[in-house]
Amino acid sequence: MDKVDAVVIGAGVVGLAAARALALSGREVLVLERESGIGMGTSSRNSEVVHAGIYYPTGSLKARLCVQGRDLLYAYCAERGIAHRRCGKLIVAHSPSQVAGLQAIADKARANGVADLALLTADEAGALEPQLRCAAALLSPSTGIVDSHGLMLALQGDLENAGGMVVCHSTVQALAVSGDGFVVRTTDGTELMSTALVNAAGLQACDLALGMSGLAPVHVPRPWYAKGSYFTLASGRSPFQHLIYPAPEPDRHLAGLGVHLTLDLGGQAKFGPDVQWTDRPDDLEVDPARGEGFYAEVRRYWPGLPDGALQPGYAGMRPKISGPDAPAADFRIDGPAVHGVPGLVNLFGIESPGLTSCLAIGDQVATLLS
Repeated sequence: MDKVDAVVIGAGVVGLAAARALALSGREVLVLERESGIGMGTSSRNSEVVHAGIYYPTGSLKARLCVQGRDLLYAYCAERGIAHRRCGKLIVAHSPSQVAGLQAIADKARANGVADLALLTADEAGALEPQLRCAAALLSPSTGIVDSHGLMLALQGDLENAGGMVVCHSTVQALAVSGDGFVVRTTDGTELMSTALVNAAGLQACDLALGMSGLAPVHVPRPWYAKGSYFTLASGRSPFQHLIYPAPEPDRHLAGLGVHLTLDLGGQAKFGPDVQWTDRPDDLEVDPARGEGFYAEVRRYWPGLPDGALQPGYAGMRPKISGPDAPAADFRIDGPAVHGVPGLVNLFGIESPGLTSCLAIGDQVATLLS
């Protein structure tokens, strides 16, 4: 049986960041990925937004790692020449309750370490974005966008330069705690013995952990799947330079952040994601009929959206560990202190802001296994 110091399951952006951090700490790292290339799961089906750290409960892992990760990510992108842009975001309010809630959002953001938000009147927001309609807005200048695939290629490059390796077409079939390490078996019959194991399998993380011999099931949350569909403009560039997010209604539980407008680095607009709970993590087809509901949502802040302008784009799947009737769960980065298994880190519920937080998550994984 081949032996390796550390195995990371999953070559999405978080798995690659964790593998990179482990390799840079001097460990021999092997990343097992079931797809034919890196980042072909959740990491390729998101908004590519660099979040500022605004909405998350103060003191949560999401809040702390998003703020840390944002700063690390911008610095890393600048250092490595990874395409990105601090385009800024406007959180736009329409109802009186939303307008009143903007200050509470700003206060929470400040408590999370985000001190650069600015409250804008409707006229001030309109001066930034002439086609925008709102009653008031909150400007987040440190929100941005990033080339997520370019980021993952850079992470893979760092990993490989440090002696690590990504092996694709490697679906993990079974995991077992064994003596001072782990036995990892793939579907082609390969067996590996590793000293450390990082479960960064995203949508499959809970199922993999539940099937791990030697890990008590009580330490594995139930997985939930919230599909999000995106629609794009059929033609033409976006009329907006900032990302546009509708303000949430205060005290209303939301699985997502509403149908917002984001941009890619080429200036094209996409709208979404919506929220559609499903039992199938592979349900990634976009139903064109869902686009009808997008028009009313988008026209609240962009009344000039033409009829027939939206076309189906793509869908992503949020790897949630809380259901439709519960507040969004925090990240779970479960190390030995949680489950009692030396050398094991399970990453559960790494949804948004996982992309923004990836480098900070990677550092935390390496610390837990040091």
